Amino acid sequence: MSIVKSLLWVSGGLLLVALFAQTTLNVNVNDDTIPITGQSLAVLVVGFLWPRPLGVLAIGLYLLSGALGLPVFADGESGWAQLAGPSAGYLWGFLVAAEIMSLLALRGWGFSFLRSLLAMAIGTAVILFVGLTRLALLHGWAQAVEWGLAPFWKGALVKILLGAIIAWWFRCSVCFSGLRRG
Repeated sequence: MSIVKSLLWVSGGLLLVALFAQTTLNVNVNDDTIPITGQSLAVLVVGFLWPRPLGVLAIGLYLLSGALGLPVFADGESGWAQLAGPSAGYLWGFLVAAEIMSLLALRGWGFSFLRSLLAMAIGTAVILFVGLTRLALLHGWAQAVEWGLAPFWKGALVKILLGAIIAWWFRCSVCFSGLRRG
């Protein structure tokens, strides 16, 4: 793949995640507002559908862009503090999940709807596990589950289903058009 195409894939992935991070539904939890965003959906889709390793690179550059001050995180947040604060585990989980999604896609999981659904569930579980682990280190497991899982599990199920539909539809349309993942 040419350097120009690679740059387009990476920048497109970074922009997609940044855009979906700004799509926010705020939920009140213990006198604090927590954003539910589309960024995890975008991370899973980019990791699953982008050519390997460009999806993972896009997510890494997304994190770096936010750390350097570009307002790409949820609600336009940015800065190194976001990568060390209470929600840092979810952000770092994006990178791990993108790598796992890329590996699953490489093994052909996108050509079956059920495997696409399972892949999205695995990616979501990874993001949640890394995020909850970070919260648990700060506040204990009971608080981590109350603040970091309970408000989000319904949205996570919707994003898993949407991600599976997108991935499977894209894979099938690519398969039928004779194109192959590069």
